[in-house]
Amino acid sequence: MRVALFVTCVNDTLYPRTGQAVVSLLRRLGVEVEFPQAQSCCGQPQFNTGYRWETEPLVRRFAAAFEGFDHIVTPSGSCAAMVRDNYPRIGAKAAAEGRGEELARAADAVVPRTLELSEFLVDVLGVTDVGAYYPHRVTYHPTCHGLRMLGLGDRPRRLLESVAGLDLVELPGAEECCGFGGTFAMKNAAVSAAMGADKARHVEGTGAGAVCTVDNSCLMHIGGTLSRLGSRVRPVHLAEILASTREEQW
Repeated sequence: MRVALFVTCVNDTLYPRTGQAVVSLLRRLGVEVEFPQAQSCCGQPQFNTGYRWETEPLVRRFAAAFEGFDHIVTPSGSCAAMVRDNYPRIGAKAAAEGRGEELARAADAVVPRTLELSEFLVDVLGVTDVGAYYPHRVTYHPTCHGLRMLGLGDRPRRLLESVAGLDLVELPGAEECCGFGGTFAMKNAAVSAAMGADKARHVEGTGAGAVCTVDNSCLMHIGGTLSRLGSRVRPVHLAEILASTREEQW
């Protein structure tokens, strides 16, 4: 089984330890994971801002970079949803405009192989106990793309519940958006900040020492808000918790 890591722009530039954690975790589970150097942005910022045609070269690049792999695993529900939900739309639009089937074929080639990390662990490897150890109280925020577009359901929670030493506590209003929303946070800064403040108050109210998500973009927004409020709650990606063992703490 050939598995490729799609690390995403946010993780590559701001949270490299998350990508490292994915590799450490998968290798511990006996999976050989590769990192195609040709990978780039999936095109989500461009597409969400209305630049569909500018996104098309990135669809082609993604398909070419990950050609030949059985699975494309990413620690990002947001970017996985971009590929799975929007690539087919981009391909269909191009075909409807009389510009051929190339983009539709590119989408068809990657959509069924692109998986968010928890999907790969639970659905492909068939595991929930990955041998992790994380002796902290944690609350989990299900991000919008993971919850609504990918339908991750309880996969991340099942993985967290199987971590030795971890005390998982419920987050009030868990399914409410944190307010990040990519370019939404810049275009509607006041609304975004208010939503982030609500989420941060809910996180603080759990008494948890860490808040976990499957998207570092949302975690950046929540963590930044918590920091400005003087909170000591630590934002941590699911991959970093699952990669933690008694010998090595992420």
